[in-house]
Amino acid sequence: MPEITLLGNQNTRYGFEYNSGVLETFDNKHPDNDYWVKFNCPEFTSLCPITGQPDFATMYISYVPDKKMVESKSLKLYMFSFRNHGDFHEDVVNIIMKDLIKLMNPKYIEVWGKFLPRGGISIDPYANYGRPGTKYEELAWHRFRQHDLAFMDKIDNR
Repeated sequence: MPEITLLGNQNTRYGFEYNSGVLETFDNKHPDNDYWVKFNCPEFTSLCPITGQPDFATMYISYVPDKKMVESKSLKLYMFSFRNHGDFHEDVVNIIMKDLIKLMNPKYIEVWGKFLPRGGISIDPYANYGRPGTKYEELAWHRFRQHDLAFMDKIDNR
């Protein structure tokens, strides 16, 4: 297990370039329980890869941990590292999800980006993953099918 080095560190450096290497984990003390961990990141920014203009979003990350969990300060620094990263909204959501899968190997994870409108349109990409061959794969399909149905007309981050 990587040692937690960022939490409590008074000399934190904020990187302005995408860096998944800043992510850290700690052991889940309850791997036998299924429970949700949810992060809300209302100040997420990245750059449009074509125009270089900033894109602002609220990122929602929810997961069911297995043996490892992501440390929240490292996640904050990781999310901040997108500040000068140019990628389309859909790519950013998938990159975040895949980096967290590689880091933690969660039972289930979903990432939902609710981007503020530019040019009169907003884009809200959603990606999820359930561990193949388990009940979490079924959960992923169920949540994917049901995604956004209850919130179709609700606009809460714009």
